[in-house]
Amino acid sequence: MRALWRTLARFSLRGGPALTSVATLSGTIGRAMTILVPAVMSGGVGSRLWPLSRRAQPKQFHALASERSMLAETLIRVAELDGAELAQPLVICNAAHADNALKALDEAQAPNGVALLEPEGRNTAAAAALACRAAVEIDPNALVLLLPADHHILQPDAFRAAISEALPLAEEGRLVTFGITPDGPETGYGYIQSGDALSAGYKIARFVEKPDLATAQSYLDEGGYFWNAGIFLLNARSFLEELEQHRPDIAQPIAKAYSDGALNGRLRTVDLEAWEAVESESVDYAVAEKTPNGAVVPVDMGWSDVGAWSALYDIADKDADGNVIAGDAELAGVRNSYLRSDSGRLVALVGVEDLIVVDTDDALLVARRDKSQDVKRIVDALKRRADGEDLL
Repeated sequence: MRALWRTLARFSLRGGPALTSVATLSGTIGRAMTILVPAVMSGGVGSRLWPLSRRAQPKQFHALASERSMLAETLIRVAELDGAELAQPLVICNAAHADNALKALDEAQAPNGVALLEPEGRNTAAAAALACRAAVEIDPNALVLLLPADHHILQPDAFRAAISEALPLAEEGRLVTFGITPDGPETGYGYIQSGDALSAGYKIARFVEKPDLATAQSYLDEGGYFWNAGIFLLNARSFLEELEQHRPDIAQPIAKAYSDGALNGRLRTVDLEAWEAVESESVDYAVAEKTPNGAVVPVDMGWSDVGAWSALYDIADKDADGNVIAGDAELAGVRNSYLRSDSGRLVALVGVEDLIVVDTDDALLVARRDKSQDVKRIVDALKRRADGEDLL
């Protein structure tokens, strides 16, 4: 079986030697194979998972859905793909989280992976551009698989199959996104409407914002709509050309920030002055909604963006009373609740149901399970408190 991460000989993020190694590698396997660079975006804060998720240690660096961090699980998920040759993975993250990123790469048995460090977050278009800049230095025809670090996928084989199916589309220059087959009228996600059929998937007819319940139901009734998971398969060179065309205010300072940065071991920094000129925008708004070359490949893979404590409850194993317990807890007459103690203290509940209880060293959260999205309101309130900074 192929090793977890195939190390390209003399790999470099600054070009030159990597091209020779790709040619050598292609010869050894009998035909040229597409180079695919997994690039994991790890810049989110995860405020709806407060008090566990904090600025210094956001949710993607916690082991929430398994024994490994969510970032490590994401890296492992793409370690074996058919139809392309995997380059070393990239993690795009805030410079303050460099050690966390390297730890996750080690945890995923990708010790040669590189952390691309952002001085400050500039949304997903900037992260995609950084990854594509790195990828074209490996090979001018490289593809980038752009992934959020904090998603949970119950059926990774289905996910990998969808990526393999989408490779030819990206190779011909299409910007491919993966649409999640909806299982209900969800109002918390954006949607993608599919258009004409392609060799795999469909052309993108349009992106639509998070709908109200009636509109979401109409999408399901009509068919041809998918949840927008924010996962992209990009031809690196084509994406950079389209970003230059549609958003030069992002493309040009990114190019300078990257070229004037430096690779120090496993850490790739950018030029701070150039970075400050980068506009903050999503891939969707910057390119995906503007390009005529968009494609969506549907996939049903048990996907969750783990956007709130209720999502963690939904994906976790439950006891006979419908409870999820992590840490030291005693329950009496409790049903359908999520309890997590990271403080080392005993959490005891009696005669309640449908609760979220999360206990950390310095904060305790108690919420109704159907109101867990409102945890962000507590975070917003802490931002206004004089003593709230230490709790964020």
